[in-house]
Amino acid sequence: MPTIAEVPQSVGADSVFKAVVKIPYKDDIKEIGADGSEVPLQVGAVVMLPDGFKLAPQERWTDEIKEETEGVYFTNYSEEKDNIILVGPLPGDTNKEIVFPVLSPNPANNKEYHYGKYSLHIGGNRGRGQVYPTGDKSNNVIFTSTSSGTINSIETIEDGSYQINIENENGDIFTEAVPVGPELIVKEQDQISAGDPLTNDPNVGGFGQLDAEVVLQSPYRIIGLIAFFIGVGLTQILLVLKKKQVEKVQAAEGV
Repeated sequence: MPTIAEVPQSVGADSVFKAVVKIPYKDDIKEIGADGSEVPLQVGAVVMLPDGFKLAPQERWTDEIKEETEGVYFTNYSEEKDNIILVGPLPGDTNKEIVFPVLSPNPANNKEYHYGKYSLHIGGNRGRGQVYPTGDKSNNVIFTSTSSGTINSIETIEDGSYQINIENENGDIFTEAVPVGPELIVKEQDQISAGDPLTNDPNVGGFGQLDAEVVLQSPYRIIGLIAFFIGVGLTQILLVLKKKQVEKVQAAEGV
Protein backbone atom coordinates (compact mmCIF):
# COMPACT_ATOMS: atom_id res chain seq x y z
CA MET A 1 0.00 0.00 0.00
CA PRO A 2 1.50 3.39 -0.92
CA THR A 3 2.05 5.80 1.93
CA ILE A 4 3.17 9.39 1.35
CA ALA A 5 4.59 11.74 3.94
CA GLU A 6 5.23 15.47 3.90
CA VAL A 7 7.80 16.76 6.38
CA PRO A 8 9.62 20.12 6.24
CA GLN A 9 13.28 19.89 5.27
CA SER A 10 14.38 21.91 8.29
CA VAL A 11 12.82 23.21 11.49
CA GLY A 12 13.91 25.51 14.27
CA ALA A 13 14.50 24.56 17.88
CA ASP A 14 11.43 24.47 20.14
CA SER A 15 9.11 24.99 17.16
CA VAL A 16 5.90 23.32 16.03
CA PHE A 17 5.78 21.76 12.57
CA LYS A 18 3.47 19.38 10.70
CA ALA A 19 4.20 15.82 9.65
CA VAL A 20 1.49 14.87 7.16
CA VAL A 21 0.74 11.21 6.39
CA LYS A 22 -1.26 10.57 3.21
CA ILE A 23 -3.15 7.29 2.84
CA PRO A 24 -4.72 7.25 -0.63
CA TYR A 25 -7.25 4.69 -1.82
CA LYS A 26 -10.16 4.45 -4.23
CA ASP A 27 -13.40 5.79 -2.80
CA ASP A 28 -15.45 2.82 -4.03
CA ILE A 29 -13.46 0.30 -1.93
CA LYS A 30 -15.45 -1.10 0.99
CA GLU A 31 -14.46 -3.43 3.80
CA ILE A 32 -16.28 -5.80 6.13
CA GLY A 33 -17.37 -4.18 9.38
CA ALA A 34 -17.55 -5.95 12.73
CA ASP A 35 -21.25 -6.69 12.09
CA GLY A 36 -20.49 -8.17 8.66
CA SER A 37 -21.87 -5.26 6.64
CA GLU A 38 -19.89 -3.33 4.05
CA VAL A 39 -18.45 -0.08 5.41
CA PRO A 40 -15.94 2.54 4.21
CA LEU A 41 -12.33 1.70 4.98
CA GLN A 42 -10.87 2.85 8.25
CA VAL A 43 -7.37 4.30 8.36
CA GLY A 44 -4.67 4.88 10.92
CA ALA A 45 -1.08 6.08 11.10
CA VAL A 46 1.99 5.95 13.30
CA VAL A 47 4.92 8.37 13.44
CA MET A 48 8.13 7.33 15.20
CA LEU A 49 9.94 10.57 15.97
CA PRO A 50 13.57 10.95 17.04
CA ASP A 51 14.23 11.23 20.77
CA GLY A 52 13.35 14.72 21.97
CA PHE A 53 10.62 15.28 19.37
CA LYS A 54 7.06 14.78 20.59
CA LEU A 55 3.42 15.69 20.03
CA ALA A 56 3.05 19.46 20.34
CA PRO A 57 0.86 20.63 23.25
CA GLN A 58 -2.51 21.91 22.10
CA GLU A 59 -1.90 25.43 23.41
CA ARG A 60 0.81 25.78 20.77
CA TRP A 61 -1.31 24.58 17.85
CA THR A 62 -2.08 27.18 15.23
CA ASP A 63 -5.65 27.76 14.03
CA GLU A 64 -4.71 25.93 10.83
CA ILE A 65 -3.50 22.87 12.75
CA LYS A 66 -6.63 22.89 14.93
CA GLU A 67 -8.79 22.87 11.83
CA GLU A 68 -6.77 20.11 10.13
CA THR A 69 -6.84 17.85 13.21
CA GLU A 70 -10.48 18.31 14.15
CA GLY A 71 -11.94 14.97 15.22
CA VAL A 72 -8.51 13.29 15.35
CA TYR A 73 -7.34 11.76 18.63
CA PHE A 74 -3.61 11.27 19.18
CA THR A 75 -2.19 8.59 21.46
CA ASN A 76 1.36 8.07 22.70
CA TYR A 77 2.65 4.52 22.40
CA SER A 78 3.46 4.63 26.11
CA GLU A 79 4.37 7.05 28.86
CA GLU A 80 8.03 6.17 28.30
CA LYS A 81 7.79 6.55 24.50
CA ASP A 82 6.16 9.93 23.93
CA ASN A 83 8.06 10.22 20.63
CA ILE A 84 5.88 7.46 19.08
CA ILE A 85 2.45 8.82 18.17
CA LEU A 86 -0.53 6.74 17.04
CA VAL A 87 -3.76 7.77 15.32
CA GLY A 88 -6.77 5.67 14.40
CA PRO A 89 -8.94 4.03 13.54
CA LEU A 90 -10.61 6.89 11.63
CA PRO A 91 -13.12 6.94 8.75
CA GLY A 92 -10.93 6.71 5.66
CA ASP A 93 -13.20 8.70 3.34
CA THR A 94 -12.63 11.88 5.39
CA ASN A 95 -9.10 11.21 6.66
CA LYS A 96 -6.92 10.42 3.67
CA GLU A 97 -4.45 12.92 5.12
CA ILE A 98 -3.54 12.81 8.80
CA VAL A 99 -1.68 15.79 10.27
CA PHE A 100 0.65 15.24 13.23
CA PRO A 101 1.61 18.47 15.10
CA VAL A 102 5.20 17.92 16.26
CA LEU A 103 7.28 19.90 18.73
CA SER A 104 11.03 19.95 18.16
CA PRO A 105 13.53 19.91 21.07
CA ASN A 106 15.71 22.81 22.11
CA PRO A 107 19.40 21.84 22.43
CA ALA A 108 20.07 25.10 24.25
CA ASN A 109 17.95 23.84 27.18
CA ASN A 110 18.85 20.15 26.98
CA LYS A 111 22.33 19.05 26.04
CA GLU A 112 21.11 15.52 25.23
CA TYR A 113 19.90 16.85 21.89
CA HIS A 114 21.87 18.49 19.12
CA TYR A 115 21.40 20.39 15.90
CA GLY A 116 21.62 18.35 12.74
CA LYS A 117 19.77 15.73 10.69
CA TYR A 118 17.21 13.38 12.22
CA SER A 119 15.28 10.41 10.80
CA LEU A 120 11.54 9.85 11.13
CA HIS A 121 9.81 6.52 10.55
CA ILE A 122 6.25 6.81 9.29
CA GLY A 123 3.58 4.18 8.72
CA GLY A 124 0.06 4.33 7.32
CA ASN A 125 -2.64 1.68 7.55
CA ARG A 126 -5.95 1.29 5.81
CA GLY A 127 -8.50 -1.33 6.70
CA ARG A 128 -9.45 -3.06 9.95
CA GLY A 129 -7.06 -5.28 11.81
CA GLN A 130 -7.01 -9.03 11.40
CA VAL A 131 -6.37 -9.74 15.08
CA TYR A 132 -7.90 -8.19 18.20
CA PRO A 133 -5.67 -7.14 21.13
CA THR A 134 -6.77 -10.34 22.90
CA GLY A 135 -5.16 -12.39 20.13
CA ASP A 136 -8.51 -13.56 18.71
CA LYS A 137 -9.11 -13.29 14.97
CA SER A 138 -11.41 -10.54 13.75
CA ASN A 139 -13.86 -11.24 10.92
CA ASN A 140 -11.44 -9.51 8.52
CA VAL A 141 -9.23 -12.51 7.89
CA ILE A 142 -9.20 -15.93 6.18
CA PHE A 143 -10.56 -18.71 8.39
CA THR A 144 -8.91 -22.10 7.97
CA SER A 145 -9.68 -25.59 9.18
CA THR A 146 -7.78 -26.93 12.19
CA SER A 147 -8.51 -30.55 11.31
CA SER A 148 -8.78 -32.85 8.31
CA GLY A 149 -11.86 -34.76 7.26
CA THR A 150 -15.23 -34.39 5.57
CA ILE A 151 -17.59 -31.48 6.12
CA ASN A 152 -20.52 -33.22 7.75
CA SER A 153 -22.80 -30.17 7.98
CA ILE A 154 -22.83 -26.38 7.93
CA GLU A 155 -25.12 -24.60 10.37
CA THR A 156 -26.16 -20.96 9.99
CA ILE A 157 -26.58 -19.14 13.30
CA GLU A 158 -29.16 -16.39 13.86
CA ASP A 159 -26.55 -13.61 13.74
CA GLY A 160 -25.34 -14.79 10.32
CA SER A 161 -22.27 -16.66 11.53
CA TYR A 162 -21.55 -20.32 10.72
CA GLN A 163 -20.65 -23.53 12.48
CA ILE A 164 -18.86 -26.02 10.23
CA ASN A 165 -18.89 -29.59 11.52
CA ILE A 166 -16.00 -31.71 10.25
CA GLU A 167 -15.90 -35.48 10.68
CA ASN A 168 -12.44 -37.05 10.70
CA GLU A 169 -11.55 -40.58 9.65
CA ASN A 170 -12.20 -41.88 13.18
CA GLY A 171 -15.73 -40.51 13.16
CA ASP A 172 -15.00 -37.69 15.59
CA ILE A 173 -16.71 -34.36 14.94
CA PHE A 174 -14.80 -31.05 15.16
CA THR A 175 -16.59 -27.73 14.90
CA GLU A 176 -15.13 -24.63 13.26
CA ALA A 177 -16.77 -21.29 14.06
CA VAL A 178 -16.81 -18.64 11.33
CA PRO A 179 -18.14 -15.16 12.24
CA VAL A 180 -20.42 -13.10 10.03
CA GLY A 181 -18.59 -11.33 7.21
CA PRO A 182 -16.26 -13.70 5.35
CA GLU A 183 -17.83 -15.76 2.56
CA LEU A 184 -17.71 -19.54 2.78
CA ILE A 185 -15.86 -21.26 -0.06
CA VAL A 186 -16.66 -24.81 1.10
CA LYS A 187 -19.83 -26.88 1.14
CA GLU A 188 -21.14 -30.02 2.78
CA GLN A 189 -19.34 -33.29 1.88
CA ASP A 190 -16.17 -31.46 0.81
CA GLN A 191 -12.94 -33.21 1.76
CA ILE A 192 -10.54 -30.83 3.49
CA SER A 193 -7.16 -30.96 5.16
CA ALA A 194 -5.90 -29.10 8.20
CA GLY A 195 -4.93 -25.60 7.17
CA ASP A 196 -7.25 -25.44 4.15
CA PRO A 197 -9.20 -22.17 3.83
CA LEU A 198 -12.88 -22.24 4.73
CA THR A 199 -13.59 -18.65 3.64
CA ASN A 200 -12.41 -16.03 1.20
CA ASP A 201 -10.03 -13.26 2.28
CA PRO A 202 -12.20 -10.19 3.00
CA ASN A 203 -9.25 -7.95 3.85
CA VAL A 204 -8.86 -5.11 1.33
CA GLY A 205 -6.53 -3.00 3.47
CA GLY A 206 -2.81 -2.88 3.90
CA PHE A 207 0.13 -1.18 5.61
CA GLY A 208 2.84 0.99 4.11
CA GLN A 209 5.87 2.61 5.67
CA LEU A 210 8.67 4.98 4.74
CA ASP A 211 11.48 7.01 6.25
CA ALA A 212 11.84 10.79 6.16
CA GLU A 213 14.46 13.26 7.36
CA VAL A 214 14.31 16.65 9.01
CA VAL A 215 17.13 19.00 9.97
CA LEU A 216 17.02 20.71 13.34
CA GLN A 217 18.48 24.02 12.31
CA SER A 218 20.68 26.11 14.58
CA PRO A 219 19.67 29.81 14.69
CA TYR A 220 23.37 30.78 14.74
CA ARG A 221 23.90 28.84 11.54
CA ILE A 222 21.02 30.70 9.90
CA ILE A 223 22.41 34.03 11.12
CA GLY A 224 25.84 33.06 9.80
CA LEU A 225 24.33 32.05 6.46
CA ILE A 226 22.48 35.36 6.19
CA ALA A 227 25.68 37.24 7.08
CA PHE A 228 27.53 35.26 4.41
CA PHE A 229 24.95 36.13 1.77
CA ILE A 230 25.08 39.79 2.78
CA GLY A 231 28.88 39.73 2.60
CA VAL A 232 28.81 38.13 -0.85
CA GLY A 233 26.26 40.67 -2.03
CA LEU A 234 28.28 43.61 -0.74
CA THR A 235 31.43 42.19 -2.33
CA GLN A 236 29.70 41.92 -5.68
CA ILE A 237 28.39 45.49 -5.39
CA LEU A 238 31.85 46.83 -4.50
CA LEU A 239 33.41 44.94 -7.42
CA VAL A 240 30.87 46.46 -9.80
CA LEU A 241 31.48 49.95 -8.40
CA LYS A 242 35.23 49.46 -8.64
CA LYS A 243 34.89 48.28 -12.23
CA LYS A 244 32.82 51.35 -13.09
CA GLN A 245 35.46 53.58 -11.45
CA VAL A 246 38.27 51.95 -13.44
CA GLU A 247 36.29 52.32 -16.65
CA LYS A 248 35.81 56.05 -15.97
CA VAL A 249 39.53 56.52 -15.29
CA GLN A 250 40.46 54.65 -18.46
CA ALA A 251 37.98 56.72 -20.45
CA ALA A 252 39.39 59.96 -19.01
CA GLU A 253 42.99 58.95 -19.80
CA GLY A 254 41.96 58.03 -23.32
CA VAL A 255 40.67 61.51 -23.87
